Amino acid sequence: MTCVVAAAPLLCHGQASPQLPLEPPGRFGESVNPAYEGWYPNPDGSFNLLVGYYNRNQNQSLDIPVGPNNRIEPGGPDQGQPTHFLPHRQWGIFTITVPKDFGNNRLTWTIVSAGQTLSVPLGLNPLYKISPLKDEAMGNTPPLLRFKREGLPLTGPPRGIVASFSATQRQPLTLTAWLAHEVGWKIENSGAAGNSNKKSGPDLMLTWSKFRGPGDATFASVTPTIEKPDGKATTTASFSEPGDYILRAQVNDTSGDGGAGFQCCWTNALVQVTVKPTNGGE
Repeated sequence: MTCVVAAAPLLCHGQASPQLPLEPPGRFGESVNPAYEGWYPNPDGSFNLLVGYYNRNQNQSLDIPVGPNNRIEPGGPDQGQPTHFLPHRQWGIFTITVPKDFGNNRLTWTIVSAGQTLSVPLGLNPLYKISPLKDEAMGNTPPLLRFKREGLPLTGPPRGIVASFSATQRQPLTLTAWLAHEVGWKIENSGAAGNSNKKSGPDLMLTWSKFRGPGDATFASVTPTIEKPDGKATTTASFSEPGDYILRAQVNDTSGDGGAGFQCCWTNALVQVTVKPTNGGE
């Protein structure tokens, strides 16, 4: 197995391949690399393993069902990983919680795509301890995300399903979220120059995408406008097939995707949508 370290993330591939994980991507027909971002402790003594991926295709999303070609073992094959893989690098899109006595054990995520079998080990190597809830160097923190105006805020990496919705096939489902910064947040904390008195708006961006599901999920706006002063952002999603879907809501600040590679500070949340067939399945 060959492993390549890029900043903190770990990208690995198993079988011999004509292309290394960090070579320039192609437009179509390339593979997907699982990527290990690192781990961090929970208050109850357990640990979260933070995981993303790198789809080397520039213009092609891939759907790889959970099973022999998309598995996490031992204990899997399903441990909450995506089945829909967007192009390019996707950071910290799901977590796996392991017990406080996990020790030197490890999990392995394997993806088979484009004729290649690629795997990455997931464990508690001290070199991969991260701080996704606060950038220790800059003092930056992840944005706050709510699906109810007065609801409890979500921040940082995802942990399970945080909201559930019902929809009907091909009929738009309204998705509304509220975005904000933690009290005392300053734009210079994110490494961006500018006015430290900015409110939520240009310095925050919400992006919707499909994470799992049997058909296409189409958004009226993938990055909806954020309204001032309350940080409200609304879009709609339509679904081509009935079934159970998981959507990802990602909020970035001015530090950008992946927080410039420092594993902080962005917020990802997963919501479930149960889509019923139109007119009883007609």
